[in-house]
Amino acid sequence: MDGAVSSQLLGFPPDARVLIVNCDDLGMHESVNTAVIDAIERGIGSSCSLMVPCPGAPRAMRMLRDRPDIPFGIHLTLVRDAEHLRWGPLSAKGRVASLLDERGELFTAGRRAELLARARPDEVEREFRAQIEAVADAGLTPTHLDWHCLADGGGQDIFELTVALAGEYGLAVRVWLDGGRRAARGRGLPVVDHDFLDSFALDIDGRAARYAELLRALPPGLSEWAVHPGLGDERSRAAEPGGWRVRHGDHAFLTSPDARQLLRDEGIVVIDYRPLQRLWSAGSPT
Repeated sequence: MDGAVSSQLLGFPPDARVLIVNCDDLGMHESVNTAVIDAIERGIGSSCSLMVPCPGAPRAMRMLRDRPDIPFGIHLTLVRDAEHLRWGPLSAKGRVASLLDERGELFTAGRRAELLARARPDEVEREFRAQIEAVADAGLTPTHLDWHCLADGGGQDIFELTVALAGEYGLAVRVWLDGGRRAARGRGLPVVDHDFLDSFALDIDGRAARYAELLRALPPGLSEWAVHPGLGDERSRAAEPGGWRVRHGDHAFLTSPDARQLLRDEGIVVIDYRPLQRLWSAGSPT
């Protein structure tokens, strides 16, 4: 299977340039919530991913309930971004002890290897189910599952567990590493056809110009950008001293007139995860 297989599974012609613009980290805090919704309603964002354990999640879920037309996934969260952030598991701590550090907190992103070395699969499943069920209890229906700071789950066991949960709940999965893509394609399921873009990998300086360059060079097939819109306000700067400029730059580009014009000029089709969800929830279409 080559280049455009997934876009063709979704019904697009071989030469179609198809892009998912998914706004990660909804729920992290209020400034991210505001920017993510704005990037979708006023900008070129097409969907978002919700971090259920974060302090801004209750407000984010209320915002999604008020906007049932906004598609979203669940950004399954086992790590927190920094020491000063206090994101705990949704499960009782005694029932997911292998997921917690020596202080009883979620591991920071810099200690992912320690987390993955000790995490018990049954406890990972318990916490993932708790996050999925919290969304369902809020009366919301997601489109897909993905992971916060763990690529395709961080390991084959977590990847396979998440794919099984997606099948149980009728959801798609964001898959972008080669092994997972091969496995999904072997089942006839749509995944990105090209290298996945995480906006934190881009330089802060010249960000808008780089995004414009990437849109002009977008190849035929299905691509995905994981973008991270946020505001440049005082709260954002305090919460993320090292990351707020990335988020502010993403929000500025996504909501700019230039971004919409580039999509029109290049004939790029922007979609969300609902078309993928239909095929994932139905199983292999072949």
